[in-house]
Amino acid sequence: MDEKEVLIDIEDLNVSRNGEKIIKSANLKIFRGDFVGVVGPNGGGKTTLIKTILGLLPKDEGKITLFGEPIESFNEWKRIAYVSQESNSFDKDFPLTVRELVSLGRINRGNIGKKLKPEDWKRVDEMLKFMGLNDFADKRIGHLSGGQKQRIFVAKAMVRDPEILFLDEPVSGVDPQTQERFYMKLSDLNLKTRVTILDVSHDLSAVFCRMGRVVCVNREVNVADISDENKFSEVLKKAYGQHFRFVFHEHMCEGLFEDV
Repeated sequence: MDEKEVLIDIEDLNVSRNGEKIIKSANLKIFRGDFVGVVGPNGGGKTTLIKTILGLLPKDEGKITLFGEPIESFNEWKRIAYVSQESNSFDKDFPLTVRELVSLGRINRGNIGKKLKPEDWKRVDEMLKFMGLNDFADKRIGHLSGGQKQRIFVAKAMVRDPEILFLDEPVSGVDPQTQERFYMKLSDLNLKTRVTILDVSHDLSAVFCRMGRVVCVNREVNVADISDENKFSEVLKKAYGQHFRFVFHEHMCEGLFEDV
């Protein structure tokens, strides 16, 4: 069996914000094709970890390597896409259609101020169809539901064909049914395009049902494969406390969480 390709390699990472140590001695490897849930309590450092990997926050110590290149010299950021918590905050009356918004993902340094080429619009339409948005392509973005808007911003990120997609709480504030449909789309995206996905989420059921690995962040960073139920439970306890218990249900894609 071929060795998995490491896309993100973190060694002994320490990160502080406002004088407080947020990430302590983190070690983490993310492989090509991974679908990873990043979980942990509020304030534990999930977003800090993601933003540090993206170079948006400075690190105190440690190494971050992206595609085999130290982050200090890495310059191929087009290979990475990021959908932040704030991406869905925009003027609902802004006169932009879904297709126009997604097309912005095809703009880069080489074509700023130029018309998009036919192959760009073809890719836009392919991604709209893949994300189930082609019927809404000509609608104003402000007229869509919360779940549809989340898919729009994933489509905008994916239309540039990145190899890694970061999502920071992409379905906060939407109903459970919409969340489930959204995560089904992400699963399809991961399986059919082999894009590596790291999703910051509070929905542990979605992580257990849809993803292959979990990264638990609460100052310390612990990793487990979802298939390894014992280790999965232990890393959850390290993040949430020993009182936390995840009850696995055989043959059912759901979990029961208990605080005892």
